[in-house]
Amino acid sequence: MRMVKLLEILNIVINSVKNISVSSVMDILAVSYIFYKAYMLIRETRAEQLLKGIIFIILLIPVSSFFNLTMLNWILTKTLTIGVLSFIIIFQPEIRRALEHLGRTAFNDKHILEDDETMEKVVSEIVNSTENLSKSKTGALIIIEQLTGLGDIINTGTQLDAIVSSALLENIFVVNTPLHDGATIIRNNRIVSAGCFLPLTSNNDINKKLGTRHRAAIGISENSDALIIAVSEETGTISLAVNGVLTRNYNKERLKDILIRIIKKRQHTKLTFREQVKEWKKRVKGSK
Repeated sequence: MRMVKLLEILNIVINSVKNISVSSVMDILAVSYIFYKAYMLIRETRAEQLLKGIIFIILLIPVSSFFNLTMLNWILTKTLTIGVLSFIIIFQPEIRRALEHLGRTAFNDKHILEDDETMEKVVSEIVNSTENLSKSKTGALIIIEQLTGLGDIINTGTQLDAIVSSALLENIFVVNTPLHDGATIIRNNRIVSAGCFLPLTSNNDINKKLGTRHRAAIGISENSDALIIAVSEETGTISLAVNGVLTRNYNKERLKDILIRIIKKRQHTKLTFREQVKEWKKRVKGSK
């Protein structure tokens, strides 16, 4: 008897598999990938906890209906009626990050500095200045722009358009000079602006010992793919903020190594939209 039931179940499974088309499989994979990427964007953020709360409300609706909890069911149902608007308001930072991520990976025509020799020279100048600023315990905030444009931040400071050099970077952050209290932004091999104002992070879970400079570094890294170097004026500690995460206690060699590795990785893995079209054309020609 059990064997017969088992065979029946197997037949149902086999028939179900046979009825699945290629388009259905692709549809399932696409939706799964979207959900996975969406979760990775909100993982370990406040949005993750909010999402759990929304899921809990959704699960409560059938439960309240089953136990005839009329008032609770009405409140939950009306809450979901305006859920789309609430979702947009609550998850605005995460939606913005997702759209910026999509734009960077698929349709962005900006280029990271692609000449390895020039890139390493620029990074060396930045790292040398950072080390000297750290030794003298001079506070500093240096932003290396990547694919996300920082034009709105650049306009809040004094535009320079100067070649990146260790001496100039150190001079910018000398205490009591006009440009020292703010961020300096580097685009490719140029210092484009100094004394810029940055948005502070709204994350309340970060270390309370971190000051305004480090909160600003985390804040801009949450809203862009920029690399942000912060030097503490109290301890001289060198920190690096990337994608909303701040890591600390870098020395010259370690900082240079991590900056070069991140930039090179982005050079080799992220093609612009035009480059994708060129690659596609090459493949089409090669297949003829």
